[in-house]
Amino acid sequence: MDKSDSKRPTGPGLSVLANATIERYEMVPAGAVVLVMVSGGADSSALLRVLASGAISDDVDLSVLHVNHLLRGEAADEDAAFVAGLAESLDVPCRVIRYDVDAYARENGLNLEDAGRRVRYRFAAEELDARCDMLGAPRSFGRIAVGHTLDDRVETFLMRVATGAGASGLTSLRPVRDRIVRPLLGSRRADVIAYLEAGGFSWREDATNADTSRLRSRVRHDLVPVFESINASFGSTLSRTIDLLADEDDLLADMARAFSGDFVECQDSEVRFERSMMMTLSRPMARRTVREALIGSFPEASRLESHHIEALVDGLAETSFARDLPEGLRAYSEYGRMVVSRTGDIPLLLASDLLNLAGTTPVGGGEILVGEADPADTSGNPDSVVIDADVVAGDLMVGSVREGDRMRPLGMDGSRKLSDMLIDAKVPRLQRGMVPVVRDGERIVWLAGVRMSDVYKVKPGTRRALRLTWTRDV
Repeated sequence: MDKSDSKRPTGPGLSVLANATIERYEMVPAGAVVLVMVSGGADSSALLRVLASGAISDDVDLSVLHVNHLLRGEAADEDAAFVAGLAESLDVPCRVIRYDVDAYARENGLNLEDAGRRVRYRFAAEELDARCDMLGAPRSFGRIAVGHTLDDRVETFLMRVATGAGASGLTSLRPVRDRIVRPLLGSRRADVIAYLEAGGFSWREDATNADTSRLRSRVRHDLVPVFESINASFGSTLSRTIDLLADEDDLLADMARAFSGDFVECQDSEVRFERSMMMTLSRPMARRTVREALIGSFPEASRLESHHIEALVDGLAETSFARDLPEGLRAYSEYGRMVVSRTGDIPLLLASDLLNLAGTTPVGGGEILVGEADPADTSGNPDSVVIDADVVAGDLMVGSVREGDRMRPLGMDGSRKLSDMLIDAKVPRLQRGMVPVVRDGERIVWLAGVRMSDVYKVKPGTRRALRLTWTRDV
C-alpha cells in the first residue's frame, strides 16, 4: 500500500464527513437505488464500507459495479476478485464487467483515461437502470456513487488550468451531477487512508498512480505540495472557490438555456441557430448558448474544445460558413441560420410509389390526395395544384428528387434544376429528399410545395383536370 498521502487528519472521521456531505447536498433520497462504482482502490473501497455501514437509510438499495478494463493483466483480475470479495463480506450485490478499453480507445481515437471513464459510466448507467426496473423504482431515484475526494477535485482543477478549460471545465467534479453523487467530496485522501487503517481494512493500490509521466500523478506529487507549502489549507480553500465558480456557472448556464430556447431550433438531428438573433448576444453569452444548445442535442459535443466553440461563434457572422468539427459534427450556414448536424446523417428519401388517382397516397410523413377538378377552378397554392389530366401520358408516380432533375416551372420559359428550386424555397438540405416529386414517366409534373410544371397547366381547351394536394404531418 502506498501511504505517502496519509498525513494524519485532525478533523472529523470519514463517516462523519461523508454523512455531512450526503445530507448537505441531499444526495440520496429515501427509497433510492444506489450503485457504487468500486475499483478496489482506497477511495472507492472506503466509500462502499461507509455507505454499507449506515451512512444512508435502511430503505435504500445498495449494489456494486466493478469494470475490469483488461489493461493490467493478472493485477486487474485480482482487483476484480478483491471487489467481489469485499461486496460479499458486506452482503452487497456485485456485478463485475470485463471490457477491452484499449480496443475501444483505439477504435474511437481516445486516450485510455478518457475511454475508461466513458466505458465505466456507460455501464454504470445501464446497470442502474436495470436495477431500478427490477426493483420497480423510478429511474429518477437511481444514484451512481463514486469515490472522488476533495484531493481529486483539486487535482482536476489544476489539470484543467494547465491544459485549458472554461468555467464549466474548472468546476467539474461537483457533489451532484444528474444521477452521479460524490459523498467523499468533502473528505481528504488522508481521511480515507486513516479510516481504512483504523479499521484494519485492506485495499488495492494501482501502481500507475505513482507514475508521474501521467498528468494527474504529476499534479498530485509535484504541483499540489507547492501550493500546500504556501497555504496549508489550500485544498479546502480551493474547493470553496470552485463552489462559488460553480454557482456562477450555473446562473450563466440557465441564462444560456433561455436564449437557446428563443434563438435556436433543434429538429431532425440538427441544431439551427438564428444568426441575426444570436448576433445580438455578447460574445461570452453567445459562446455559452452555442455550447448549451449543442450539448442538449449532441451529448458528444461536451468534448468540443474552446477553439471549436470560438470558431462557431465567428461563423454566426458568415453567410457561407462551413466547418467540420470533432465527434462527427459539421457546421454550415443555410438561409439565415447556422446549422450543426452529424456528418454521418444521410438525407432521407421517399420510396417511389404509384399515385392513386382517386384517393390518397401515403408519402413520407404525409399524404397526397388526388381528385377530379373543375378545369375552370385553377385556384391553389404550392401545396395544392390543378393539372391538365389529358396531358398525362402514363401513370403518375411519386418519389424523391433525383440528380439532374429539371422542369419548366409554371409561368417560365426555360427549365430549372429541381435542386436549385429547393434551395430557393429554403428547404433544409437534409429535408430535400422528403419533398414529393410527381412524375409522368420521365417528365416532372409537380415539385410539391414549390411549383408545378408549366407543361401540365390547365388551358382553355382542357376537358379534364385533376387536383393534387399535399398534406404534411405537423
